[in-house]
Order: sequence, then C-alpha cells, then structure tokens
Amino acid sequence: MNTRHFVATALAVAIAACSEAPDDAGPLAPDGDVSFARSAPIVQGTGGGGYVLPLAGIDLPGTFAFSAIQFADGRAQGQLRFTLDVFGLADLGLADGQAVFHGEVTCVSHDPENNRLWVGGVVTRNASTQPDFAADPVAQVGDDIWFRVVDYGEGASAEQPDRITFTGFEGGAGIFTSEEYCATQPWPDDDARTNAVVSGNVQVH
Repeated sequence: MNTRHFVATALAVAIAACSEAPDDAGPLAPDGDVSFARSAPIVQGTGGGGYVLPLAGIDLPGTFAFSAIQFADGRAQGQLRFTLDVFGLADLGLADGQAVFHGEVTCVSHDPENNRLWVGGVVTRNASTQPDFAADPVAQVGDDIWFRVVDYGEGASAEQPDRITFTGFEGGAGIFTSEEYCATQPWPDDDARTNAVVSGNVQVH
C-alpha cells in the first residue's frame, strides 16, 4: 500500500469511522463541443470554493472547482480541479506539500431525491508538490479520477452546508474505474467521508 492509499485508509477511519494551485476556486466552464449541443443536457453540476479535510487531528484545507454535464444520450462533459494542503503529518510519514489535480469529466450520475452527484473523469494534469501525491502511480495523466457532492440548497433556505469529497483513484473503496464509480453511486450513511464546503457553493440541477 503506497502512502496515498494509506492516507485514504486513514481518512476513512478518521472521518467515517480526498504548474501551481489555482488562484481562484470559481466554477469551471466545460469545453465547447458542437456535437454535445445536439443532445440536451439532463443534469448539470457546478461548484467552486473551499473545504476542510480532517485527518489525524489536523484540518487540511483544500479548494475545488468543477463543471459537469450529463446529456440525454449518456455522454458527459466538463472539467474538475482539486487541491489539498498537506502539512503536519510527519507522524504518518507524509512530507508537507500540496496535492493538485486537474481532470476532464467522462461520466456523471445523479440522485434527484437527495440532490447528490457523482462525477468521474480522467486526470489531465498532476501538479502536486507533495511527493507522494506527485508520484502516485494511479494519479497520473490518463488515470481515472472521481468525486461526489451533495447540494443542500442555497442561502437561508439551505438545510446545512453543501458537502464534497476529495478525489478518488483506482482501487479506492474497491472501485477501479470512473464508469464503475458513476454506475454504483457509493454514498455511505450520514454523509461519511464527505467534507463540508466552508466557502463557495455547489449547485446540482
């Protein structure tokens, strides 16, 4: 088990018991493609902001930005960008640094009753400065990457803060591809292994 997989395991226990970092964390617009315009979008998720991932008693701050669209013909389109500041975890064998992942969306699935969205894609850039994330063999360009979000509403009408996971990769929680992740729609009870969005917003519609 490499260090990043160790972190993922430690995170599951601790929470349930993921070039440079972007200057802003606003939503990303999906790349234009005329062929997609011929198929009506049926689900869209967008978001950008900050989250905090608690691990081994330390709150690790991160940012995210994504835009993900599912079309009526089953295709998906969009982009994602995640960062995580890793520090103070020398006891776990982790050097300080930042995890930075950019990706292209390849699949989207939706739970309209609970306003949840699962997004899968492929890594287009690993710009991590944290050594274990930078060298992780399943987090390189072309490898699958995924995450999930829940939209709890807007403004004063929100039930609670929106929530988002860090990114998952091949083998995490026994899942090996983005398509499998979107198809199986994993969601542990009580929003386990998701993190509150502390700034910004997520919208699923």
